[in-house]
Amino acid sequence: MADDLGYRELGSYGQQLIQTPYLDQLAKEGMRFTRNYSGNAVCAPSRCVLMTGQHPGHAYIRNNSEVKPEGQGPIPASTVTLAEVLGELGYVTGAFGKWGLGAPGSEGDPMVQGFDRFFGYNCQRHAHSYYPDYLWSNTKRVQLDNNPPVPGHAGFSKGADPLNPKSYEKFKGKDYAPDRINEQAVEFIKQNKEQPFFLYYPTVIPHVALHVPDEELKPYLKLNWNDPPFVRDGGYGYTPHFTPRAAYASMITRMDRYIGNVLQTLEELGLSENTIVIFTSDNGTTHLKKEVDYDFFKSVGELRGLKGSLFEGGIRVPLIVKWPERIQHGTTSDVVTGLEDWLPTLLDLLGASKEIPKGVDGISIAPALLQGEEIEREFLYREFSGYGGQQAVWLRDWKGIRPRILRKNDQPLKIELYNLREDPSESEDIAVKHPEIVAEIRAIMLREHVPSQQFPIAPLDKLAESNN
Repeated sequence: MADDLGYRELGSYGQQLIQTPYLDQLAKEGMRFTRNYSGNAVCAPSRCVLMTGQHPGHAYIRNNSEVKPEGQGPIPASTVTLAEVLGELGYVTGAFGKWGLGAPGSEGDPMVQGFDRFFGYNCQRHAHSYYPDYLWSNTKRVQLDNNPPVPGHAGFSKGADPLNPKSYEKFKGKDYAPDRINEQAVEFIKQNKEQPFFLYYPTVIPHVALHVPDEELKPYLKLNWNDPPFVRDGGYGYTPHFTPRAAYASMITRMDRYIGNVLQTLEELGLSENTIVIFTSDNGTTHLKKEVDYDFFKSVGELRGLKGSLFEGGIRVPLIVKWPERIQHGTTSDVVTGLEDWLPTLLDLLGASKEIPKGVDGISIAPALLQGEEIEREFLYREFSGYGGQQAVWLRDWKGIRPRILRKNDQPLKIELYNLREDPSESEDIAVKHPEIVAEIRAIMLREHVPSQQFPIAPLDKLAESNN
């Protein structure tokens, strides 16, 4: 699972500038989905949806929730995760990359949430640096050869000239954490080649900061993109980079190669024919324009919105699934899917549907994968307490969305309505033309939002209370 990768940032999804040969080949060998939705519009709540199979109106974690000195607010010990369910079925489970669902030693630590092996960043803030001084290996810190580490948030040295490439040298490290994570993911496969395994690989790329080894930059620097430096003016933001467009593209290409390493390992060990490979992203492209020039890359194409938004660009993301001999090669599906679907889908594919935990909101998309069937899901639901408060429902070709729920005025909550089949860019609100659809969506919104003390959305909570 990529971190902040936009819908149009792979070649197989229309990207023209960034090279992703391994993922493009994966799409040719599997099924590509065009209406797939991340669990939420930012990192932690999206991962919670994946791990629990619950949509954001029911899931425990509904926004990024920071804990000091390190980590995020934990999912409760009582949570039944995808890793726990697969572990009960005899799978060895490993997570490699960014966790974000509970600080080290907490009840949300991956090592107490069903994983037999963990290597990477426990904390999302820590993951803003690609050259940290340590990573976590199970429950212990492992030192990296970065002395000093490169922070994810820092500015120029006093008096540095932002037009001089040498001013950016302080933001370069020695020991690139994603390299170490990829090595451990590959090693996990080798160590468990004789038994069923579940490899969860939430890479930190391409989330900013723009940290990438110089050798990865070289092919993109040759393209002469007239790349304006990111200088972190204003005193806040991620670390500067002299060629941010080249850096962002090269980070994605390096991630693609990491995935290629995993796929090649499966092939070399004779495991690829009997392994289900799933690739997706946790949300859309970042909204930080100065760091990531999403217009230049056309990162979300025609879609509206970016990370943090429940409009399509913030939450519609790539999904590629490969299972040789079971999933037809080079196929495309427009079935509406979400991250909550993977817990029931994997259990269905394993013939273990009876093991699906109570309270799961996702549905099995196995018929779409295996037979190419259309799946008429009742609805897909999302809510997000951040970025002004938002709520959305996908209903067949329709989408209803309430943006800016937390705005300070006395106006009633308004639902905007779009026909995504005819208007994928959500440019024309047609709610007044279809009051019956709006009413249907309003009823779903009211039913599916269960108030959360940790992540309140006061106007929605009041509606829920009055309905009860």
